[in-house]
Amino acid sequence: MIIAIDGPAASGKGTIARRLAAHYGLPHLDTGLLYRATARVLLDRGERLDDAERATAAARGLALTDFDEDLLRGAEMGDAASVVGAIPDVRAALLDMQRNFAARDGGAVLDGRDIGTVICPDADAKIFVTAEPETRAQRRALELAGRGEKVDFTDVLADIRKRDDRDSARSSAPLVAAADAVRLDTTALDIESAVAEAVAIVEARRKG
Repeated sequence: MIIAIDGPAASGKGTIARRLAAHYGLPHLDTGLLYRATARVLLDRGERLDDAERATAAARGLALTDFDEDLLRGAEMGDAASVVGAIPDVRAALLDMQRNFAARDGGAVLDGRDIGTVICPDADAKIFVTAEPETRAQRRALELAGRGEKVDFTDVLADIRKRDDRDSARSSAPLVAAADAVRLDTTALDIESAVAEAVAIVEARRKG
């Protein structure tokens, strides 16, 4: 069983994906880490994030075992990932890695921005997780503050909106709900309620 979870930043898709993976005993891949890791390589080398040739080379050199999540989290890395993720050749370079993960025996849960539309268009269940920008900004601000980062809500909201615009407007694999995805709005839901809704969606797809 392949479960595809898509949605914008701070919508709750990552947490929902991890909980679904645990619920069904499936491996989970946060595909956003691939783009964050690509950006991290460029930043560590002092190279431009929008240098398509160098970004593509960095993406091709990644391995799933290379990730240090502590170095890939935070507002700076989220924005950097959005920049490299807008480069078509970077997305192409990471395509097979994501599809190979999804093709594991028994299936997998993947979350990102183009799972249901590009990576796994034939996924057994597709969920597009969303929430109002202000709600997402509040969640992200709390997350960043919890890691000790200095937070200004206005700046966080502006960053959320900027990333939404960039991810939705890019020419390659833009952020959009698959035609057969079920939308899950988490604006008014706590995580337990959101996960329960997601499980119900998956179960409905499995039965029908």
